[in-house]
Amino acid sequence: MAPLISSPLFNLLLISFTFLSFFLIKSYALEGRKVIESHYHTVEISSLLPASVCSPSTKGPSKRPSTLKVFHRHGPCSKYSQDKATPSLDEVLSHDESRVESIHFKINHNVDNDKIEDKKAIVPAKSGQSLGTGNYIVSLSLGTPKKSLSLVFDTGSDLTWTQCQPCARSCYTQKEPIFNPTESTSYSNVSCSSTQCSQLSSATGNSPKCFSQTCVYTIQYGDQSFTMGFLSQDTLTISPSDVVPNFYYGCGQNNQGLFGNTAGILGLGQDALSIVSQTEQKYGKYFSYCLPSSSSSSGHLTFGNSGVSSNVKFTPFANSQDTSFYFINILGISVGTTQLSISPSVFKTAGTIIDSGTVITRLPPDAYSALRTEFKKGMSKYPSAPAFSILDTCYDLSNYTTITIPKIGFTFDGNVKVDIVAMGTLVAVDSSRVCLAFAGNSDASDIGILGNVQQRTMEVVYDVAGGKLGFGPGGC
Repeated sequence: MAPLISSPLFNLLLISFTFLSFFLIKSYALEGRKVIESHYHTVEISSLLPASVCSPSTKGPSKRPSTLKVFHRHGPCSKYSQDKATPSLDEVLSHDESRVESIHFKINHNVDNDKIEDKKAIVPAKSGQSLGTGNYIVSLSLGTPKKSLSLVFDTGSDLTWTQCQPCARSCYTQKEPIFNPTESTSYSNVSCSSTQCSQLSSATGNSPKCFSQTCVYTIQYGDQSFTMGFLSQDTLTISPSDVVPNFYYGCGQNNQGLFGNTAGILGLGQDALSIVSQTEQKYGKYFSYCLPSSSSSSGHLTFGNSGVSSNVKFTPFANSQDTSFYFINILGISVGTTQLSISPSVFKTAGTIIDSGTVITRLPPDAYSALRTEFKKGMSKYPSAPAFSILDTCYDLSNYTTITIPKIGFTFDGNVKVDIVAMGTLVAVDSSRVCLAFAGNSDASDIGILGNVQQRTMEVVYDVAGGKLGFGPGGC
């Protein structure tokens, strides 16, 4: 018979074993928690729902003179939110699809420049709804004395325009008084023979016309909304200390469609007539923005490169394919702890742009399929729900108040890794149903688009002159 271990020795071994077990369990628990924190988001479902009270962000370079406050135009921080019924998610996604189709068409085909006159008859009578040109607004001033205007800012547009008196053909209802050029001492029309008039073809996709020696522009959007008027010059005031004299813009005399109550569009594209190019001497073709985490908060749009965070990492812009869109190269996507097995050729076939006006990110079909499959694995404990519009990966969370979701990360050229925040991963259909905020293109040859939901809270920096795009966490 084996000898018995003495009681004191046995107790010591037992204590040591218990301590070791506790230490190992605690280590594994800590390690598990680190994995969860690194690769998963813990989300309160209520945070995904729109709030009724404005909570402006306290982050960001608000004290810089070249900074404008950014608001979601249908949220409680916007002065427009009380005027019209907020569009439903279904309407927002429908208009988003129109914008995406317009971008695909603009990049892949030659636009027939002479059909705008024929298309006016089929403009839908739905004014006051969300236009597929972006959801975020800034306020700046035009003219002398200056008049405040709220414009939708859009990296997918080039020519800045606003409605102008006398509205020779048609003007929709806007919040502020419609700009009257006859009251501005710094206003002037632009002649048909000017270089800027000839630049309208690339800035608008439509050949310029001429009326009494004055240059006439036309712009038509993917949802059949349009604006037509005079190419003009006037003083643009960004802040009391940041004034741009002789700024070229469109003074709209015939404007119809889905522009809501905003005064027009601020074009942040790369064309020679965009505000980015026109202010090159002042800001060096450098701007940044942060889109708020939700429609009830605020962000910023800043011109110039002073005060950019050291946390910003830059990826080079890709070949622009002779358009003013901002192209970037995606190298890979991760979901949770898994790097998706996607061939690099999937992203290179059509390329990808970043766009402030597209809501939902569009991926090549094979890339989206891999993303959806892996995301479903990470969400397997939550009951699925029916698809909603273009969103086909949805969950019924009626029995939950808090959920854990896998983080989605993008790797861009230059090995720049960017994690999408929780508010950029899911979209709430209602208080119990949420959906993955990504969609697949119908064809591999369609351009991919990094949309504005996925850009939320990030400092997104456009160093256009330097040929690179930056991403930094916690911008607003």
